[in-house]
Amino acid sequence: MSREDWYRNTEWNDEIAESYFAKLKRARSKDQYLRIQANYLASSHPEAALELLEQFFALKEPFDYAQAYCDKAQAYIALGSTEEAINAYQCALEQERTGKGVLTEAYISLPMLIAERELKEHYRYGVDLLKNNVERLTFPVDHFRFHAALAIFEMDLGNTEEASKQAGLALDAAQIEKSGFRFHQKLGLVGEKYADIVSKLKKIYA
Repeated sequence: MSREDWYRNTEWNDEIAESYFAKLKRARSKDQYLRIQANYLASSHPEAALELLEQFFALKEPFDYAQAYCDKAQAYIALGSTEEAINAYQCALEQERTGKGVLTEAYISLPMLIAERELKEHYRYGVDLLKNNVERLTFPVDHFRFHAALAIFEMDLGNTEEASKQAGLALDAAQIEKSGFRFHQKLGLVGEKYADIVSKLKKIYA
């Protein structure tokens, strides 16, 4: 096991937890070790991730509050707790507005969650959130999620022409095979993860 593997476990059981907490106890600064481990477990072991994040937030002024809230949202998504996930993403965005810590993907992950779950009562909020953060788009998958969410929102809001335009832009982003980054050409591509969304976009674009 490398020096960093102890807080990057992708599996979790009593034995792993015991070893992890033994090392955590000896660590001088615990916040990042808690948050990073929670990130690795958020989708596969959400209950464990939430317990780790509870310890993270109990620390005095831990670093990276915003990303911790995003990790919390991912854990709630894995548990099917959609409203709790929305609240966690909103907390991440609020933390970003303080100017402390790093920026996260909450601005785009939250609208995509709203679009995928068809939470129509949040559509106007999703549109505003995306349009207020358009300058933050970086990777092809960012552009895809941005335009895909807008296409779904605009379609249900009755703006069919704009929905078709946004769907076309999203589908264009899904076809990109190189990220444009010289040494990381495969980074941030759309891939097969969004196959269902692509199918929906094709119907909107038709």
